[in-house]
Amino acid sequence: MILDDFFWRALIAGVGISIIAGPVGCFVVWKRMSFLGDTMAHSALLGVSFGILIGFNIILGVFLVSIAVGIIIFILQNQKHLSNDSILGILSHSSLAIGVIIISTLDWVRIDFMGLLFGDILSVTIVDLYLIFGGVILILLSLIWLWRPLIAITFHNELAQAEGIPVKKIQIFFMIMTAGIVALSIKIVGILLLTSLLIIPVSAARKFCRTPEQMAIIGTTFGVLSVWLGLETSFYFDTPSGPSIVAIAVIFFIISSILPSKEFK
Repeated sequence: MILDDFFWRALIAGVGISIIAGPVGCFVVWKRMSFLGDTMAHSALLGVSFGILIGFNIILGVFLVSIAVGIIIFILQNQKHLSNDSILGILSHSSLAIGVIIISTLDWVRIDFMGLLFGDILSVTIVDLYLIFGGVILILLSLIWLWRPLIAITFHNELAQAEGIPVKKIQIFFMIMTAGIVALSIKIVGILLLTSLLIIPVSAARKFCRTPEQMAIIGTTFGVLSVWLGLETSFYFDTPSGPSIVAIAVIFFIISSILPSKEFK
C-alpha cells in the first residue's frame, strides 16, 4: 500500500498543505501580512506546549492557540494606541517565550526541538494525513465560498463595506483559516519556516499572473513542485526535509525574478 511508505506519506501531506497555502498565501502577500504569518507561526510553539500539557493532539493544540492569537491580534488592531507592527511583535515573542517556558517544565516528555523548529515531514503518519486532508477540504471549501468577498476586502476595503460585505466577520474567518494552515503545516516545515510556505511560492508566481485566480493556481503549483523536489533533494543528498523544501521554493523565486513580468495590476 502506498501509504505504508514514509516518503509517499510525506509527499501527499506536503501536496495537501500546498493546495491551501497557495491561495491563502496570496492574501498574505497582497495585504502585506507576512509578519502576521510569523506571529501565528511563533504561537505554534505555545500550542504545542499546551497540547502536550493537556493531553491534546499537537495539531489541535496548535490550531486552538493560533485561533486565540489571531482573535487577539484582530481585537488589538482596532486599538489606536499601538501600531500593528508593535502588536504583532509583542504577541510573536511573548507566545514563543511562554511556549519555551512551558515546554522546559515538561521533564517527563521527550521533545524533538529540531523537528518543531524545522519540520519533520518524514514522520507524518496516516492519522496525520487524515487530519491534514480533513483540514485542507474545510479550508478549501471556505476559500471557494469567501473568495470574492476576500478579494473585495483586500483591494477595496471601504468599497466592500459600502457594498454590505461583513468585513470584520470575514477577517476573523480568514484568521481562523490561517490558524488552520499553521496547525496543519507544523510537521511539514516547522515553526521557523512556516511563513515561507505561504509567501515564497506565491511571490514567485506573481510575475506570471494577470488575475488573482492565476496567481493562486500558479502559486499552488510552485508550492507542490517545491515539496516534491525538496523531498527528492532531501532523499538523495541527506539534507533536512523542511529547509530543502523552502530552498527549492527560493530557487523558483530567484528564477521568476529574472524572467519578464506579467503581473496583474
